[in-house]
Amino acid sequence: MLRGRASFDRLFHINELCSVIWNHVDITRADSSRPSIRRPDVDPQSTVEKAVDILFHLHAASEPQGVTAIGRSLGLPKSSTHRLLAALGRRGLVERSDRGQYKTGTALIALGLGALEREPIVELARSVLEETAGTVGETIFLVAARSQRLVVIDKAEGTGFLRASPQVGECLPVHATAVGKLYLAFAPDRVDTEPEPTPFTSQTTVAADALAGVIEDVRENALATSDEEWMSGLGVVAAPILFRGRMVAAVAIGAAAARLKEIGTDAVAEHVRAAAARIEARLTADKSEFARVDGEGSK
Repeated sequence: MLRGRASFDRLFHINELCSVIWNHVDITRADSSRPSIRRPDVDPQSTVEKAVDILFHLHAASEPQGVTAIGRSLGLPKSSTHRLLAALGRRGLVERSDRGQYKTGTALIALGLGALEREPIVELARSVLEETAGTVGETIFLVAARSQRLVVIDKAEGTGFLRASPQVGECLPVHATAVGKLYLAFAPDRVDTEPEPTPFTSQTTVAADALAGVIEDVRENALATSDEEWMSGLGVVAAPILFRGRMVAAVAIGAAAARLKEIGTDAVAEHVRAAAARIEARLTADKSEFARVDGEGSK
């Protein structure tokens, strides 16, 4: 993901992230063998937010970072940065490289896998995604609304240039993506929209009347496309996944815009619709478990 899209790089609202990190990091201990004494002037949520900012910063960094570089990037004092990194390190959320610099730790993998274990649709859709990616040769994404944001909850990589982006857990803008248009058409109550949509490229539709017309076409065809509207050079075709008449996720195939034209949008649309239909059939067959989790966790 590009750094300019950092505002979308959040899997949960900050309060939800705070609760996760707070349960795994004792930020008030200088020595883990001594009891915690919280100073009255310390704002726990503010401190945890800073720790979360460090984790996202290290996640976005292309290489390990030193304490000074991290503090400078986030506007934190070096002493505070060091103290937070030490606390995160004790829980394995960050690790140190051979040169003593910091990178994300393996404990984050456990947290991420724990989140995916609560997503039955991921397990049900996994083989469909892999088979479709193998057939088309391009990356296919499974995206769902979580905490009013569009989140990539799984993907199967093809051989095209999109093999590395976006990553599982990353958030997508609503108005500028094919999946976002589907949600605006079929489940607008499940996503937050910007009062003034960001024009990511010269192709991004931002005028309210124009976007309303696009959404009406999407609703009529149950299919959405994005032609270099979010990222230059990127083309996407997406279809909704419905359960009991309600949109619960979407599948999207992304490719270089030129490659998409080469394959043919109609041909890609057939693959996307077929993948969505197969996943829907599996959801119906496994409806009791999915309905329980979806009813509690996807609102």
